[in-house]
Amino acid sequence: MLLKSLADEIESRAGGASPLADEMPIMLRECIDALINTPRTGRRDFNDLEKVEKTFIGTHVEIVVRKFLRLEKGILDTVILGHDVDIKFTTGDNWTIPPEAYGHPCLVIAADEERSLCYMGLIIIRPEVMHAGAGNRDAKRGISTEGFGNILWLLCDHPYPPNFWRTVESSVVERITSARSGNERVVALFENVQGRPISRDVIDATARQKDFTRRTRADNGRGSRDTLLRQGILLLTGTKHPELIQGLGLPFCRRGEYISYSPKTDAEWTMAESHGIPRP
Repeated sequence: MLLKSLADEIESRAGGASPLADEMPIMLRECIDALINTPRTGRRDFNDLEKVEKTFIGTHVEIVVRKFLRLEKGILDTVILGHDVDIKFTTGDNWTIPPEAYGHPCLVIAADEERSLCYMGLIIIRPEVMHAGAGNRDAKRGISTEGFGNILWLLCDHPYPPNFWRTVESSVVERITSARSGNERVVALFENVQGRPISRDVIDATARQKDFTRRTRADNGRGSRDTLLRQGILLLTGTKHPELIQGLGLPFCRRGEYISYSPKTDAEWTMAESHGIPRP
C-alpha cells in the first residue's frame, strides 16, 4: 500500500503517468549527455567518461528528479508523503544501496545505454531483498534477484533516446565539430543531419555560445536559417512549423525541437511558401 501511495504521488507531481513517461527518459538523456559533451570533448559514448564523472551522474539525476517532481530534500535524498526516500541511479543492472536506506522506500532509476531502455521503480529496502554478504567497503549492497520482484515499476523496459552523436557517423561528427564558429557548426549540423528532430541541447552543445538560439534564426541574413535556405534547406521547428512538418511527411517534432529538410519537388516548395518561407 505504501509503495502504491508513493507511486500515485510521483505520477501526480509529474502531471500524470503519461507526462512522467515522456519527460523522464529525456531528463536522463540530458543528464548523461551534459557530461559526454561531444562537441567539446569528442567523446560519443558513456563508457568514455571518467570514473568520477560517472559517479557525479547519480547526484545530477537526483537533483533533476527532485526539481521535476517539486520535492524537498530530507534526511535521505528526498521526502514523499512524509516518508524519507532514497534516490538511486545506475547505468548498470543494479544499484548500490547504503545502510542508511534500510527500512526506507527507495526510488530506483536506471538507463540502459546499449538497449535504449530506462526504468523507474519503488522498493522498500529490507535485508531480505538485498544480496547477502558484507557488501563493498562502504557496506553498500545491491538488490537480489528475488528482491527485484518487490519493485513497483513506474517505468519498465521503457523507450529511452540514444545519445544523438552515437547515431551519427564519426566522419560527420568531425565535419560538424571542426567548423570554426558557432554559426558554421550549426549550419554543418543541419546540412549533414536532415529529416530528423534535433533537440535544443544538441544545438546548444554544437554552437558552444551563450545565445545559441540566435544560430537558428535568420539574424538579418547572417544566421544559419538564411544560410541554409540559400542552399535549398528548410530549417523548421516543432513550435512554429508543426503543420508544415506534418505536410512534408517529416517525423513529429516536439516544441523546441528543430528539423532540416531539402524540398524535392515544386509542390513541396509551394507548401513551404504557403507557410511564409520564400523559395531561394
